[in-house]
Amino acid sequence: MSERAVLEVIALDAEDAIAARAGGADRLELVTDMAADGLTPPVPTLTAIRAAVDIPLRVMLRLTDGFAAGDVDRLVRVAGELRSAGAEEFVLGFLAADGGADLDAVERVVTALNGCPWTFHRALDHAADRDAVRKQLDGLPGLDTYLTAGSPAGVDEGLPTLLAEAGRAGDPQLMVGGGLRLDHVPTLKKAGVSAFHIGGAARPGGWGKPVSAEAVREWRRVLDAG
Repeated sequence: MSERAVLEVIALDAEDAIAARAGGADRLELVTDMAADGLTPPVPTLTAIRAAVDIPLRVMLRLTDGFAAGDVDRLVRVAGELRSAGAEEFVLGFLAADGGADLDAVERVVTALNGCPWTFHRALDHAADRDAVRKQLDGLPGLDTYLTAGSPAGVDEGLPTLLAEAGRAGDPQLMVGGGLRLDHVPTLKKAGVSAFHIGGAARPGGWGKPVSAEAVREWRRVLDAG
């Protein structure tokens, strides 16, 4: 029997978290301000969500729109505050001006996480050379997931890249998200992808409406099929 696919859902608040959990989400990505593609949520949001659900939470560490690290001292401070408030898993990803990983910023933040598991997010899709970024990050403590669409334009454009990367042994887990649709799932699963990330797809009413448990349940059904 194949291992159950991981379904991660973006949650903005406790209402989202409860609906995502009810629909069968395995994990949540906690963010605020989707107009900026997801920034670090405030500590009270984390504590409210942590009190509402018992599934794993990955908290975004991103202070400004784009993929530059910005104020790294503040990032480190915020990471410490979130850890003190109970955060145990994180999402981050910073690029330098040359399109490579901003290794100094990543390493400083990862040091502050002190071994917590973390995802390198879709900054990978905007890198000058995604394989070079993987080599830069190789061996960093806690890195266990790459969130990627295979292309800055989303899964439709990135599908060939995702299929090529899906079979790599020994890499951190490939989690596909970014314009992901239900019709992509069978092809990705067949190639060996076992982790999926949704945001807008969990909200049929748009980002102004909460997560729909029914929408998440339909993703769970498709992921569990076959």
